[in-house]
Amino acid sequence: MAAGATASPAAVAAGDPAGVAQPTPTVTPFYWDEACRHLAKRDRVMKKLIPKFGEARLQSRGDAFTTLARSIVGQQISVKAAQSVWDRFVAVVGGPATHLSPACVLAREVPELRAAGLSVRKAEYLGDLARHFESGAVHVGQWQQMDDEAIIDELVAIRGIGRWTAEMFLIFHLMRPNVLPLDDLGLIKGISQGYFSGEPVSRAEAREVGDAWAPYRSVATWYIWRSLDPLPVDY
Repeated sequence: MAAGATASPAAVAAGDPAGVAQPTPTVTPFYWDEACRHLAKRDRVMKKLIPKFGEARLQSRGDAFTTLARSIVGQQISVKAAQSVWDRFVAVVGGPATHLSPACVLAREVPELRAAGLSVRKAEYLGDLARHFESGAVHVGQWQQMDDEAIIDELVAIRGIGRWTAEMFLIFHLMRPNVLPLDDLGLIKGISQGYFSGEPVSRAEAREVGDAWAPYRSVATWYIWRSLDPLPVDY
C-alpha cells in the first residue's frame, strides 16, 4: 500500500477541514529475529533463503477491515493482478487505501465495484464484509485474546471468507507466528521448488515440511513467498 499522509475517518468525522492524519505506522513482529535464528538452525532451505532478503519483514498497518478486504480481492489471482484490482477498487470506493471505511464500501452498488475489475461474487463478498463491520457483528476488540482457530471460526462465518482468507488475516493483521496456510497455492509451489526439486507436492507432504517450522510457521511461509516473488505481499 502507498505510504504518505491520508485523511483518516476519525479526522473527517470530527470535522477537521484538512482531514489529514499522520501516515499509518507499520508494525513488525517482535519475534521476527528470534524466528529467523530458529529456522536457520533447523532448516537447510531457510538457512539459505533468509539472508537473501536482509532486513525485510512482515508488516501490518493495523486496520482489520482493510486487511480482510485486500484478502478477498486477492483470492485466486496473482499478487500483481490483485494489486491492480485493489488500486482500482480503492479509487472507486474513495478514502485512504490504508484504512478503508465499511460505510464507503456500502455506499457503492455492485456494478460500481465491478468496474474496478471485481467479479460479481467478490463485489458481493466485500459488501457483506462491510455490513458485518458496520453492524458490529464481528468482535474486533476480542481478537487479540482469541486463539487462532477461534478467530478462524468467527471469520469463516462471514460470506466469502474461507479458511485461506482467515489465515491471511492471522498472518498479516494479527501477525500470529505459527500459521501454516496449506490452501495457499504459492506456499505449495514454493515448498515444491525448495524441498522437492519442483516435483508435485501433496498436502500431507507440505504439512510435514511446515510442521518442522513450528513455532514460526508464519515466518517460514513469508520467506517461501519471497522465494517466488521478491516483492513482499502487503495486506
